Amino acid sequence: MKIAMGNDHSALELKNIIKEFVESKGHEVIDLGTNSTESCDYPIYGEKVGRAVASGEADLGIAICGTGLGISLAANKVKGVRACVCSEPYTAKLSRLHNNANVLAFGARVVGSELAKMIVETWLDAQFEGERHARRVQMIMDIENS
Repeated sequence: MKIAMGNDHSALELKNIIKEFVESKGHEVIDLGTNSTESCDYPIYGEKVGRAVASGEADLGIAICGTGLGISLAANKVKGVRACVCSEPYTAKLSRLHNNANVLAFGARVVGSELAKMIVETWLDAQFEGERHARRVQMIMDIENS
């Protein structure tokens, strides 16, 4: 699977850890984040991840900033993106099972590297259940299209 990853300056170290972890699981990473600790604007990287996923360049995306909130808001502005902020594995799992989330976001100032790995692994392993959830996801997409 191809995973687009984006990050701002606050998440450079965690991005590199998660990138290596995702690659160790056999996935290809498209690194769209900054490689500098110099202050930068997270919306740039949230949009890059969102566009990579929405265009089909990547199957899924991971976006990391200080809290995960700002970068997820930017990713969610891209049509077709369903980005979720997850600070623990249970929400990550349900975001895929029930909401078919295609971008995972979390905060480098909120979760440590080992918890982030658990969140990512849980999220990548979960599969959309469809059925009643498909109707609800379609309702969300209908809002986006109206």
